[in-house]
Amino acid sequence: MTEEVKKVAESNYNASNIQVLEGLEAVRKRPAMYIGDVNVRGLHHLVYEVVDNSIDEAMAGYCNTIDIKILKDNSIRVADNGRGIPTGWHEKEQRSALEVVLTVLHAGGKFDKGSYKVSGGLHGVGVSCVNALSKHLTAEIHREGKIFKQEYEYGKPITSVEVVGEASDTGTIITFTPDDSIFLTNIYDYDTLAKRMRELTYLNRGIAITLSDEREVNEEMNIAPKSETFHSENGLADFIDYLDKNREKLTPEPITIAGESDNVPVEIALEYNTSFSENLHSYVNNINTHEGGSHLSGFRRGLTRTLKAYAEKQGMFAKLKFEINGDDFREGLTAIISVKVPEPQFEGQTKTKLGNSEVMGIVDKIVSDRLNNYLEEHPKEAKMIVDKVVLAATARHAARKARELVQRKGALSGSGLPGKLADCSDKNPEKTELYIVEGDSAGGSAKQGRDRSFQAILPLRGKILNVEKAMPHRIFESEEIKNIYTALGVTIGTEEDSKALNIEKLRYHKIVIMTDADVDGSHISTLILTFFFRYMPELINKGYVYIATPPLYLIKKGKTERYCWTEEERAQITRELSADGTDKGLHIQRYKGLGEMNPEQLWSTTMDPAHRTLRQITIENGAEADYVFSMLMGDEVGPRREFIEQNATYANIDA
Repeated sequence: MTEEVKKVAESNYNASNIQVLEGLEAVRKRPAMYIGDVNVRGLHHLVYEVVDNSIDEAMAGYCNTIDIKILKDNSIRVADNGRGIPTGWHEKEQRSALEVVLTVLHAGGKFDKGSYKVSGGLHGVGVSCVNALSKHLTAEIHREGKIFKQEYEYGKPITSVEVVGEASDTGTIITFTPDDSIFLTNIYDYDTLAKRMRELTYLNRGIAITLSDEREVNEEMNIAPKSETFHSENGLADFIDYLDKNREKLTPEPITIAGESDNVPVEIALEYNTSFSENLHSYVNNINTHEGGSHLSGFRRGLTRTLKAYAEKQGMFAKLKFEINGDDFREGLTAIISVKVPEPQFEGQTKTKLGNSEVMGIVDKIVSDRLNNYLEEHPKEAKMIVDKVVLAATARHAARKARELVQRKGALSGSGLPGKLADCSDKNPEKTELYIVEGDSAGGSAKQGRDRSFQAILPLRGKILNVEKAMPHRIFESEEIKNIYTALGVTIGTEEDSKALNIEKLRYHKIVIMTDADVDGSHISTLILTFFFRYMPELINKGYVYIATPPLYLIKKGKTERYCWTEEERAQITRELSADGTDKGLHIQRYKGLGEMNPEQLWSTTMDPAHRTLRQITIENGAEADYVFSMLMGDEVGPRREFIEQNATYANIDA
């Protein structure tokens, strides 16, 4: 960017562009309303809010580098080379525009369309929320040849905006320390931040984001000094290559689609592979809309209509004796849909579903036009894609009868429940729990130890089918998977959507996976989670899926009994119960299997709501989860071996 352009940009973006909607009173009282929660997710969300402001500057064309540091004291520093937050006098508020941005909810340049055409920080709560939830925040602004600085504590300014030096560049530097009286944890996870930064560089090609960890080594917390720079020249095409790294591709290069209509730029990359799952990831202004919306509907409609018209024109469906449906066109498809909408309408502050109806037609038309051109110009690749669609349709047709066997038959087949299910007496799904338990032995202990009024037990025999590598009809033929479906009470699939789940029939709102604390138990948990992620993602998205945490050890000394869930707890309790801090005089039992505990022990440690610990399964990043499941459970051995080698030391299991 030339100096002349920068000066024009600065002159067009000043204190008058900052518009105020309302004050900032409730953030500290109800932080979860603004950042999701006050645990790990909310802690990291603070970083995303600050970075989103820098990304908005990048989307406006004024920023191309962002530098993020986890400092030694676990505070965060985010610096960009954008225009810098305006520091001039705000007439309406009678204070600096910088102070308005940092202390007033719904204040910022995002509401002024002359400043930002599109913005991820739509509601303008981002950096003011970060300020409110930080025990200390420093803002350093480089603009107009000066360095401006202001400091805050708990959202309130403790200094005025001061000029502290001269600047030869422009940009914003925000340094903040989260308030540990609000957050349950204040330890940042490097890998969690890295995944989001990598994603942002794919969605905004050309931007360089550097993430550095300056903390001292701490093996227990997986902390080590490290630094990475994320950058992508090809954007979404690189994103597809990353996601499909562990899959066998059908086409040599991802298909890229780009266009703009009514000031809505659309970027799409897609690729077919030999897997049987559909992996669509949609974004609006860099926000992951994991519940989809009008842009995703437009993509599906355009893809289906265009591929169907091409195949029929070429006579490729002539030999089929049954109808092709929309599902068949998306089996084995990985796609990224990214749109930039000037005034997006999201469902709630969580921004997980796009509501703008006009975007559906825009995406539909752009997909239809560009994809049709691709198919005409690449007949070999087009035939491979259509052959994949025909294979999917044939498998779906074969799976229909197998799927129907899973459905409840009502009066004709009694209760329709699997024989091994020990059901509970309460029929209110909001109060009931289903424990999916590894093995008959553990299932027996769980059945005896449970509270029969609200806890149901479904024992599984061995390891369930790996759905990542299985065709749909094999999945519906699997006895253990059929038992899970019928126990839950849901029916799967229609002719239009083979994975549709009538979740309103779900019989339990807590589904707890309970396996042994060994390698096999971990593998079984992963197999079940893969099945839920690929075939029942609604259960995870609604927060219904959990993993039980049985104890690893029982330590006895005389009549004193203490349970330990981690190696650290074992060492601490050993020191407490032993005079010399060693195992001498103690009886230590390592629980490798749930069946080693009697019913009373299993209840008191793992199933009693008053004392148990359940880990709720959530999807923080759908694209990253897709990558991890394909890597762990797919056909490619190399990436899986590398992952195991890197993470083996953090696994709290033994064979």
